[in-house]
Amino acid sequence: MRRFVLAALATAAVAPSSGIAQSTRVDVSLGDVSINKVPQLVAADQGLYAKYGLDVHQTISAGAARAAAASGVVVPEAYVNRDASVAAPIEVGGGSPMIHGFVANARGAARVIVLTQEAMAVDHVIAKPGIAGIQDLKGKRIGFSGVGSVTHFSALSLARQLGWSPDREITLVPGSANLDALKQDKVDAILASAMVIALAPQAGFKDIGDLTRYRMPMPGSGIMVDKAYLAAHRDTVLRFLKADIEATALMQRDRRVFNAALAKWFNIMGPATMIVRSIIAQSTCQDNRHRSAGDSTFRRGKPATLTRAIAARPSLTGERDRPSMSTLCSSVFSTGCDPSA
Repeated sequence: MRRFVLAALATAAVAPSSGIAQSTRVDVSLGDVSINKVPQLVAADQGLYAKYGLDVHQTISAGAARAAAASGVVVPEAYVNRDASVAAPIEVGGGSPMIHGFVANARGAARVIVLTQEAMAVDHVIAKPGIAGIQDLKGKRIGFSGVGSVTHFSALSLARQLGWSPDREITLVPGSANLDALKQDKVDAILASAMVIALAPQAGFKDIGDLTRYRMPMPGSGIMVDKAYLAAHRDTVLRFLKADIEATALMQRDRRVFNAALAKWFNIMGPATMIVRSIIAQSTCQDNRHRSAGDSTFRRGKPATLTRAIAARPSLTGERDRPSMSTLCSSVFSTGCDPSA
């Protein structure tokens, strides 16, 4: 069983180098255990939180720890938040479950999505042997993580794209977006992110396709902040965003940093590292192509890309922050693809 060691999640405090006299304590929930959280792990490992004067304490929810265990990843008990009544002011996770939870539960936390790392469906479909492609899923059982989750809305959107009724022509199985569900014959295929995709071949399962080809808008992984906390601590949130952006840019520019994070936190090494990196690069390129093509979905409402989002919020960033933020953001997506293609 693979082990997800979260020693550095307990604290990212190092003597700050940004000229800020005293570190600001920030509690952060990382939501689930996935590759989407690598920027936050890199920010801790590389001292970027400290650089921006932050003492960041990151934890995983109990439900996320259970879900990770089903794919062979163990989160040490010390870093699992078992008190569901205590909500961290900053959460890294899917926008769609946050929106669904707030709508379904009027007493849920009012959060603002301040950064979106995934603005479209990017999951892959992992299937049993004998299922050759996504079109072969008709009549099959498809596992997703839970009602209102990114994988749930992605499955519903995929069914609509293919002209299928999710009530009659496929069977959606909640709580089954993991390799155990495939091994135990609970489902025929699952929607999965990069970490599970990398582990699937050695378990005997096949990646039959990714959802980026369908260009389905989806509020995926991003940084969400409690609305009241954001109003009272805008500078702290800005510093957290800067550390996250810089960490993302660093791991895109220097694959050694990215590979080290995969090896340390997820025990993913060798060929699997290249699989994960190629998946993330492909998803980023597809996302950029979608945006640069001027799709009407991304021209409506608030801007989807982080560069434009930051530039559009002078009250959050301040005029002097714009050039440096733009420089960082331009590095985030430098994965070697041609977004104009």
